[in-house]
Amino acid sequence: MPIERLKQGKPETERAEDDAKVRATVEGILADIETRGDAAVRELSEKFDGYSPEAFRLTSSEIEAAMQKVSDREMADIRFAQDQIRTFAEAQRASMTDIEVETLPGVILGHRNIPVQSVGCYVPGGKFPMVASAHMSVLTASVAGVPRIVASAPPVKGAPHPAIVAAMHMGGAHEILCLGGIQAVGAMALGTESLEPVHMLVGPGNAFVAEAKRQLYGRVGIDLFAGPTETMLIADDTVDAEMCATDLLGQAEHGYNSPACLITNSRKLAEETLAEVDRLLQILPTAETASVSWRDYGDVILCDSYEEMLETANDMAYEHVQVMTDQDDWFLDHMHSYGALFLGPRTNVANGDKVIGTNHTLPTKKAGRYTGGLWVGKFLKTHSYQRVLTDEAAAMVGEYGSRLCMLEGFVGHAEQCNIRVRRYGGRNVPYGEGAAPREAAE
Repeated sequence: MPIERLKQGKPETERAEDDAKVRATVEGILADIETRGDAAVRELSEKFDGYSPEAFRLTSSEIEAAMQKVSDREMADIRFAQDQIRTFAEAQRASMTDIEVETLPGVILGHRNIPVQSVGCYVPGGKFPMVASAHMSVLTASVAGVPRIVASAPPVKGAPHPAIVAAMHMGGAHEILCLGGIQAVGAMALGTESLEPVHMLVGPGNAFVAEAKRQLYGRVGIDLFAGPTETMLIADDTVDAEMCATDLLGQAEHGYNSPACLITNSRKLAEETLAEVDRLLQILPTAETASVSWRDYGDVILCDSYEEMLETANDMAYEHVQVMTDQDDWFLDHMHSYGALFLGPRTNVANGDKVIGTNHTLPTKKAGRYTGGLWVGKFLKTHSYQRVLTDEAAAMVGEYGSRLCMLEGFVGHAEQCNIRVRRYGGRNVPYGEGAAPREAAE
């Protein structure tokens, strides 16, 4: 049977109109920050957050004061989460080795993994202060060896959020800013009179933060182009509607435009999940947000087979993909476009978001087709190097290089090769000509 959509969210055309409005707003604000620096940043902070301290960078005493407000239990939970994230990040870093190989006698090629020299880590605040995002960006950059890590989060109720400050500090931030939104990422990327610009921006944020990162890309590096959080369930009748509905709404509460999708080959599960979502929205404390997301961006897709479910999921390329079937390993082997997989009913996106150890900054809007999420490797640049050790190797490689340069018409390039053939190979190559093969020259 053809794929059947039992529920469908907004069409893409309506979403594109929303994006255009955000794009124009961000463009004007970034231009203002670039022109007026600290003055623009301060005005924006006052306008959007009602916050205008003497300095946005927290002093060591302010950091200590904020951390004192975090309970012992909360500090222990933060440490536990950071231990898991650090352990996995360190294992990932250990897998990335520098290499050096002798490809020909006397020709050495290699690469080194070098940390980005400065990173700005944005941690969202607003309705939900995202403490976990500090672990994911700051701590992972620290494991990568980034020598300057700037972390920024908006004020909450007119002050730095204590737990976010604690997570940033414990994660290894060198500078902590109490600054939010476009003004935060703009200031970190462009620099102001009081803030040296960074080389890279990372971290999630609302539509305006995501658009600011997109517009700043090129001046600085970014982790990825991120949109609203997305969650997908691939489920069969081995799980029940309560679990499916709970997992869908658990991510729909992120914001008013967070897509949540169920793909199943069970009509019974699909229909029961729709009913269970309605029931849970009557009791969920965050239903005001989750209900709008589900209404406008929720999908329930009924497929005929596992192969059809797989094809649909790969085409949609969602950020979080929970697989709860009797063929989880088959999906692991065949899924190729997604942010992160969560396999089996015991696994869930919330654990991945907060504590299990993998990174929660992941590709959205089908970016999983060409990139993975934030990880320690995103903070490392792999740079190659070459070394020619012997006269024989210099002359031999130079001979081939000379002719290949002339093939493309690059005479100056060819002369870089020719001069080495002359000096190290003892051969007379006429100026501006390709080097003859050694056998012909002899």
